[in-house]
Amino acid sequence: MLFSVRPGPDAIVLALGTVAAGGTVVFVDPGGGQELFTRRTELAGPGWVAAESLLYAASAPGPVRALARRRGVLLPDYTSLPVRYIRSGPWLPGVPLRAVSTRTLAKPVADAPLPDPRPDQDAVVVFTSGTTAEPKAVVHTRGSLAAALNVLATRCELGPDARVHTDQMMLGLPALIAGGHWSMPPYGFAPAAEPAALAAGLEGATHTFLVPSDLAAILDSGVALPRSLRQVLLGSAPVLPPLLRRARAALPGVELLAVYGMTEILPVAIATAEEKLAHDGDLLGRPLPGVRARVAEDGELMVSGPNLCRGYLGSPPMAEHATGDLARLEGDLIVLTGRKKDMILRKGTNVYPGLYEPAITRLPGVAAAVMIGVPDEIGDERIVLALVPAPDAGPGLAARVQASLPDLIDVYALPDEVVVLPELPLSGRTRKIDRSALRASLAR
Repeated sequence: MLFSVRPGPDAIVLALGTVAAGGTVVFVDPGGGQELFTRRTELAGPGWVAAESLLYAASAPGPVRALARRRGVLLPDYTSLPVRYIRSGPWLPGVPLRAVSTRTLAKPVADAPLPDPRPDQDAVVVFTSGTTAEPKAVVHTRGSLAAALNVLATRCELGPDARVHTDQMMLGLPALIAGGHWSMPPYGFAPAAEPAALAAGLEGATHTFLVPSDLAAILDSGVALPRSLRQVLLGSAPVLPPLLRRARAALPGVELLAVYGMTEILPVAIATAEEKLAHDGDLLGRPLPGVRARVAEDGELMVSGPNLCRGYLGSPPMAEHATGDLARLEGDLIVLTGRKKDMILRKGTNVYPGLYEPAITRLPGVAAAVMIGVPDEIGDERIVLALVPAPDAGPGLAARVQASLPDLIDVYALPDEVVVLPELPLSGRTRKIDRSALRASLAR
């Protein structure tokens, strides 16, 4: 089932019902354009489509689509697919006439026959981010999802008294399974833009999930989060020491957990703020129960376990996942040393920014540090270190940091230039640092 229903009770009931009936939920974002949508639907081969009524109306030929186009919104045509349709919301012009309402499907049915649950049944397909490469569709089974939910429920101590406030299914579902309560913010809610509204939504909550940039914005605003909070999970982007120090001071009774994982296997490791701050490198933590980690000859972190996806749609089964991250193992601890694709090549030497950025970020006055390779006229790369100052940085930060670097990082990794920026470009819903945009900006 192709699935484009916003997070909420209707979506959860429909998704769980589909899996219980033996189906597979294929999550698709309509915002990628017609070409990407077509490639993804051809790969998935759905027999059903579930979407918002407004999405049908805005994508089908007619007045709503014309209005959307005038406003610069170009949506793929969901109604052109040779499938059966489900709508979430009222009937609107453009919605397929025979589309079944989610409210109708949610009504109890006596003695509905269901297939026996099988751990190897495909349950969820999630397309990885990115619009330029061929679509990669990650396939999770009932077994891999169950393993992930169990690990999170155990580590986060989710029980009947848990009150989770998040739009993240991987935190909300284990809370429900444990007998707890799951509430969601409004669809499209941006915590960084409305910290007071987030605090109000968290009233009475014990757990939530935030991306680091949202937590930073909340701390900047001075809004107090409720005392009911026991844990804040942080992920989807690097969790840096300056933010953890600020958060510990502002939220003394809250356990801060940095979650490491990816679409293919989640979670891999979880580290507390105290563990990360006590380590000199970028600590990811210990592999969670059942997860296995090894480092390949080229330094890439390879992971596997019961929560590993079955593989990519249309590809052979996956035995382990190559994370694209460079790491080292210190006993049973995983320490991140960089990203393979972030490597800088200068004068024939490979420089991995992740080896040095955590140490630079720990310097006084530094809120964030990113090393970027900027191509020169002969195809080599200059290393530019971009800094974001902390509120107490004061003048002369670039000079102070540059003077400290020879004692801090390898000589072959010393930057050719140090610049101070008010902020770093971020991209995507997860608000990760956009290194490509930063590289383009520094190259000008």
